Amino acid sequence: MSPGPARRLDGVLEPVIPVLGELIRAHPNTLSLAQGMVNWGPPPAVAQALQAALQAAQEADSQQGSAGLDRYGATYGDPALLELIAAKLRRQNGLDLAGAALLVTGGSNMAFQVIVQAICEPGSEVILPLPFYFNHVMAVQLAGGQPVAVAAGAFPDPQQLAAAITPRTRAIVTVSPNNPSGVVMPPELLRQINQLCAERGLFHISDEAYEVFVQGATAHASPGAQPGAAAHTISLYSLSKAYGMAGWRIGYGAVPRQLLPALAKVLDTVQIAPPLITQLAARAALAVDPAWCQRQVASLAPRRLQLLAAVAQWQQQGLPVRLWAEPDGAFYGLLAVEGLVAANGSPLGSDALMRQLVEQHGVAAVSGRAFGFAAAGPKCLLRLSYGMLDGKELATALERLEAGLRQLLPSG
Repeated sequence: MSPGPARRLDGVLEPVIPVLGELIRAHPNTLSLAQGMVNWGPPPAVAQALQAALQAAQEADSQQGSAGLDRYGATYGDPALLELIAAKLRRQNGLDLAGAALLVTGGSNMAFQVIVQAICEPGSEVILPLPFYFNHVMAVQLAGGQPVAVAAGAFPDPQQLAAAITPRTRAIVTVSPNNPSGVVMPPELLRQINQLCAERGLFHISDEAYEVFVQGATAHASPGAQPGAAAHTISLYSLSKAYGMAGWRIGYGAVPRQLLPALAKVLDTVQIAPPLITQLAARAALAVDPAWCQRQVASLAPRRLQLLAAVAQWQQQGLPVRLWAEPDGAFYGLLAVEGLVAANGSPLGSDALMRQLVEQHGVAAVSGRAFGFAAAGPKCLLRLSYGMLDGKELATALERLEAGLRQLLPSG
C-alpha cells in the first residue's frame, strides 16, 4: 500500500482556480472571465531598478554575491521597503501605526495564512461574511480553525455578525473592495465592525488588496485608521493588482505588535524571509507616482460599464439574470442566474455550469460555490472578472456567456 496525504486535508475547501485552469488549458481558445488579474504589467521603473541591480551585481566582487540580493534578508522585510510601506500607509490609508508592526510576505494570501496560523487554536472560529474569499476559508482550515460563514448581506450587518460570535471566535474578516461581489463597504460600516471587534476582544482582519479599484461614489476606507485600532486590526495589502505584479508574489500588512513573537515563528518556518529581488521591485513600484496606478485603474471603467450594459440587456430580453450586488469596486461582478437545467431536466448547479461554459462555449467564470454559495439549487452564481480582457475580448466573452446561459434554459 502506498502512503497518501493526511486525511485532515479532506476537510479543506477544494481550490477552484487550479481546477478551472486545467479546464482552460484543455480548451485553449477559451476566453477567461475567471482569473482575478489585470492586463497590465509593473511600472517601467520596476524593470529599470532590477536591471540596475543586476548590473551592479555583475560588477561587484564575486565574494560579495549579487550585491547582497542572494542572501537571506530580514524576517519581516527589508528596512528600506518597510519605510516606504509605513509612509504609504500613513499618507494613503491614514493608519496610525503606533502599536502596530509591519511585515512583508510572498503575496497578501501568505500574509493571511501566517496571521491565522498565529491567532488560531485548534477549533478557533473566524467569521467570514458571505460571499467569502475562498483562500481565506482554506487558510483558516489549514490552521486548524473553523470558518464561520455568515449571510449578513452584501454590506454585512454588524448585528448579524455579532450574533455569530461565540467564546471560540478569534476574528472577523472583511474584504473591501470585495472579491467576489465588487461592492465597496461604506467607511461607517467598517468603523462599526472594527468597534465590534474592539468591544468583543477580537481581531479585525481587513483585506484591502483592491484598495485603489473604486469606480463608484463610495471611497475606500481602511478600518485601521480608527483611533486605537492598531491594537486589534490587521490590515493586508498587495502589489499584485494595482501594480500588475501578481506573479511577483509580494504583499504586506500592518499587524498588532503583540503578534510579532508568534508571527516570527510562522514566518521563519514558511518563508525564512521575503525574497530580496521582489522586495527591490516593490520599492521601485511604491516610489512611483500614485497617478500611475490611477490611470491603469481608470482604464477598467469602460469595461465595468460594458458588463453592466450586457446584464441590463439580457434582463430586457427576458434572460433571468441579475447582479447579486452593484459592483462599484475591484473588477468583478457576481452574476445570479435562475432556472438553468441540465440535460436530464434537473436543476443545474454552479459547478456544472462553470465546467459546461468552458467545454461547450469557450468562456470561463468561477462557480459561486467557491465563495460560499450552494453548489446546486434554483439559482446559480458566477463570478465574472473583466480585469484581463480588453473591450473587444470582453464583448466576445459576454456573447459566449449569454449563448451558454440561453442554451441551458428550459426554453433554450
